[in-house]
Amino acid sequence: MDAKTISKLVRKVPDYPQPGVVFRDITPLLADADAFADVVEAMSTRIEAHHARALVALEARGFLFGAAIASRLQMPLHLARKPGKLPCETVRRSYALEYGEDGLELHADAFAGDTRCAIVDDVLATGGTAAAAAELISALGAKPVCCVVLLELESLGGRKRLGEVPVESLLIDEP
Repeated sequence: MDAKTISKLVRKVPDYPQPGVVFRDITPLLADADAFADVVEAMSTRIEAHHARALVALEARGFLFGAAIASRLQMPLHLARKPGKLPCETVRRSYALEYGEDGLELHADAFAGDTRCAIVDDVLATGGTAAAAAELISALGAKPVCCVVLLELESLGGRKRLGEVPVESLLIDEP
């Protein structure tokens, strides 16, 4: 399925969750089984190219892609969650959103040694969440080798926040 067709399945919702923000609703994409399968395959191929050995999916919509990709690639999946949502010892990083601040946590025992990790999410906007995930991965002794997203909002500069971590975007859009 081509990028134009997939792009039509990502709905823009103005002024959500607050005025001035244009939310990207992926539920139409998730409702189209063929399109979702194509997106999972394309994201998986990009992750394989970076020789990742584990996935870190970002809360919450990244979990949808992460689980499907982990199953497809037969890789372990680790969940980067909002503070207080993981049951065991965690490490935490705070970050700025385009409309506020938040934090992200991973289990402290998530990785063994220098595991090569791919970060998976639906949208890369300002890059705060993905950068926090990359910092957490590194803090746990692993290596963030790529960030793979369905959609990148290029004008918000999120790619820059990831430094040397390559970003792979299936779609690039304006906010």
